[in-house]
Amino acid sequence: MASRNPFTPTFGTVPAYLAGRQSVIDNMRQAFADRYGNPNLSTILIGARGTGKTALMSCIRDEAQDAGWLTASSTALPGMLDDIYEQALMSARHLIDQPSSRQLTALSLGPISAGWEHNEGSLQQGNWRTRMSLLLDQLAQHNTGLLITVDEVRADLDELIRLAAVYQHFVTERRQVALVMAGLPYHVHRLVSDKSVSFLRRSAQHQLGRIPSADVGVALRKTFQSGGKRIEEEAVDICIKSIKGFAFMLQLAGYRTWIEAGENATVTAMHALRGVHDAKYDMEEYILASTYRELSPGDLRFVEAMATDPVESRLSTVASRMGVSNGYASKYKTRLLAGGVIGEQARGVVAFDIPGFREYVLARKSER
Repeated sequence: MASRNPFTPTFGTVPAYLAGRQSVIDNMRQAFADRYGNPNLSTILIGARGTGKTALMSCIRDEAQDAGWLTASSTALPGMLDDIYEQALMSARHLIDQPSSRQLTALSLGPISAGWEHNEGSLQQGNWRTRMSLLLDQLAQHNTGLLITVDEVRADLDELIRLAAVYQHFVTERRQVALVMAGLPYHVHRLVSDKSVSFLRRSAQHQLGRIPSADVGVALRKTFQSGGKRIEEEAVDICIKSIKGFAFMLQLAGYRTWIEAGENATVTAMHALRGVHDAKYDMEEYILASTYRELSPGDLRFVEAMATDPVESRLSTVASRMGVSNGYASKYKTRLLAGGVIGEQARGVVAFDIPGFREYVLARKSER
């Protein structure tokens, strides 16, 4: 019977070996051990699509739980604060009493009526900060901390601003609480620029860029080995060249190459060539094509003007190719930054953040 494929090209799943992120994991492990005062207890993971932000955040949650912390995870969407509170209560249900928020004090049968009284100190009483404080008080009695994680941060969500502001109070009160957030560079930049939560600028901020080739090679070898296969060095080199340091592509190329190897105990260069070919097709079909379809006509004009440049593009040059003013082109630049399609390398300089998208845009343009 064939071993289970150890590669995981699915959203948010923690890989068998998380390549190139060990320093972040080590920092967080130490932070959970310190419990108070460690700057990594407030961490922001920043990266383009497919750089493994969600998977790394899942790994950090595992580290927190191993250290005896409870966790509450959510996504930056309306209702996020209630979701965090409910997730925290679920995580803590084995440690704390969770009484009803009210009790029956009077009953009359004609006509039927009832009187209720709120329990003092109830976990359901007060605003979000009050309820969370009561919960953290109970956790402190068990010397247990709470890790809150928020994915896909966006500065236009009031609840996220409220969370960050309240979290600052928790830190000041020396509560055993940690906050890890993840998002695209554009959205994180807008969030930390908000004056009401300026303390976030002092958070540990980790830019998740391309993974070094050496780390990619180590992850490939170890992951294949964990599934009972050995991979030839030539096959490793073939995979590395196709992966180009992109976390999602690492899992995808490894997954497809494993399938090509079948029952063979050794993964050869031929298996890798076939696997990489299939992985590139998957990448084009599920990532590049779907991203391309989301573009408006104006977005498309912008990226086609960018694609003429081999690496980076100046906004002024892109605007000139589009035949519009810099101000007009900036509107589309902002849209594409927000969508994670492009990234700002320097003031007025942009580049594609999704590997292979430049080539895909050029190919589609030539077809028209």
